[in-house]
Amino acid sequence: MGNPNIAAATSILGGTVYGTVANSLTEVLENAASSNSVLKVNSIVIINIDGTNAADVSATLSDASGGSDVTIAHEITVPAKSNLVLVSADMRIYLLENKAINLLASAASDLNYVISYETIS
Repeated sequence: MGNPNIAAATSILGGTVYGTVANSLTEVLENAASSNSVLKVNSIVIINIDGTNAADVSATLSDASGGSDVTIAHEITVPAKSNLVLVSADMRIYLLENKAINLLASAASDLNYVISYETIS
């Protein structure tokens, strides 16, 4: 299907994914190639759980099948014990089929992420 008409949606389901940002570029949210849906990413929040050190985060959009990445955030510093909002209601992202969001941290186990999204089909 590729890009369904979201004005004629028959289903909108909310979802949340969360975890630790790895220190290698890692896919954290994917819209499968044959999903017949669009994922509307409402927010991406990065949380620095380290009590002392800042850490950097980078984010990319890519083809889920391993295509080229497009950077949407590059080495943004998240101070110790603070949050960074990468995506909010001001700047939603729509993931079409076969697209993914990937995250990368400068330090292992320092950053967590929470992504709120809707699956529209």
